Amino acid sequence: MREIRVRVSRFNPTEDAEPHIEEYTVRVNEGARVLHALHAIHDDLDPTLAYRYCCGAGQCGTCAVRVDGEPVLACMEEARDGMIVEPLALPVLKDLVVDMEPVIAKIARICPRPDGELPPREVIEEIKPLRDCIECLCCVSACPALLVTEFAGPTVIRQEMRLALDPRDSGDRITDAIKKGLFYCTTCKRCVEVCPKDIDIPGKAIEKLRELANRRGLTLPRHREVGRLVQETGRSVERTGVTFLEQVPEVIEPDGPVRGEVGFFVGCMFNGRVPQTALDAMEVMKRNGIRVIIPHEQVCCGSPLIRTGQTSIVDGLKERNIEAFASRGIETVMTICAGCGATLKNDYETPFVVKDVTEVLTEYGIEPPAKLDVRATYHDPCHLLRGQGIREQPRELLRQAVKEFVEMPVQCCGAGGGVRSGVPEEAMALGAMRGEAVKATGADVVVTVCPFCEFHIADCTDVPVKNLTTILLEGYRKKDAEQEVSE
Repeated sequence: MREIRVRVSRFNPTEDAEPHIEEYTVRVNEGARVLHALHAIHDDLDPTLAYRYCCGAGQCGTCAVRVDGEPVLACMEEARDGMIVEPLALPVLKDLVVDMEPVIAKIARICPRPDGELPPREVIEEIKPLRDCIECLCCVSACPALLVTEFAGPTVIRQEMRLALDPRDSGDRITDAIKKGLFYCTTCKRCVEVCPKDIDIPGKAIEKLRELANRRGLTLPRHREVGRLVQETGRSVERTGVTFLEQVPEVIEPDGPVRGEVGFFVGCMFNGRVPQTALDAMEVMKRNGIRVIIPHEQVCCGSPLIRTGQTSIVDGLKERNIEAFASRGIETVMTICAGCGATLKNDYETPFVVKDVTEVLTEYGIEPPAKLDVRATYHDPCHLLRGQGIREQPRELLRQAVKEFVEMPVQCCGAGGGVRSGVPEEAMALGAMRGEAVKATGADVVVTVCPFCEFHIADCTDVPVKNLTTILLEGYRKKDAEQEVSE
């Protein structure tokens, strides 16, 4: 047995003006779960504590709560000393009990087709991961779109896809999904992060439903414009001047001895919209002894099309990009765009390894730059943090380049999943929240590793937003200037 302190949110709407935290000390067995701690509080200290539970085995979803801010199943999460237990971010009925009914009521039920047949085996395999949902609503509690829109939520859209696959169902699931907010999802994968069943709702449901919607001509107009642009030019953004690929040779040699070699996938934004950032990245690579090979025939990775369901030409884009790098014998392809990196890693089957620039630089190790006299905060791009599992590398690099680093809560900025172009009011609402978070840090600069996040956050705050490689280059230039003065 061990003794732990547990802080629990208490709220009785008939008596309390707002929730408050009460602390309890309980004795539990080693390895006890949060649910066991709640039982101990209820049974030994305070029988008025309200919470839900049923199976106690992670199969019913009834006991979902937030522990230290993260949605979890109380019966599966290990209890720890000092933890804070709160209800899901849904209307509270009492203490840890939330009103799930409004969301559950939106989850579609099958409309039997009179002549419906059993799904074939391959369809059953597609349905299986969607059928694993236990309707705990952890995903709904964590979804950023629900903070600013009438989005029905990830689990509701998941069910629409599950039924869309089932030949026994007669419902119009595409139209239903659109009405319930199909295009509101930023594909940030926060729902995947908190799902106790690891259901990839963006990949297995959202994007697949958008693909079905595209086949019926229901893609959003702005998304169709992007699709046409990729088809006509091989790029998803209009050029604003001389592109990156027009300014660089195919091989960029380092300033000193060669320590490593990478191929560089530039991405549409850095090629046509903000080429200077890509040029900054090349200077950082040169400084750190890394040869960069840049195939000039590379095209859009296809991410904007995959996220919006316009997949008819994606295979062709993949073939062109894979051939561009594989034909040169390149073993490692580097990206500096989180969206491109996530797409190459997760949606492609490549004969080469794909790494983000922060992975490359931390693995080789960098020459220490001079520290810039600024207070910097870091925005985690969703496609880097959750799409690639990269969290520490950019922080490690940033700490070497600035005088002071301050953390900012992780949250989607609203630019992804086609939302910035297709549902701009939602994107701006989420961007405004990101702007408030930036303001709260008191930072002089926001640093990120995604051009879409960079553009979007810059529209929502007065604080400068810069790519991490630009910050590193500024540190090197400061270092060189200081050395010139000392000489």
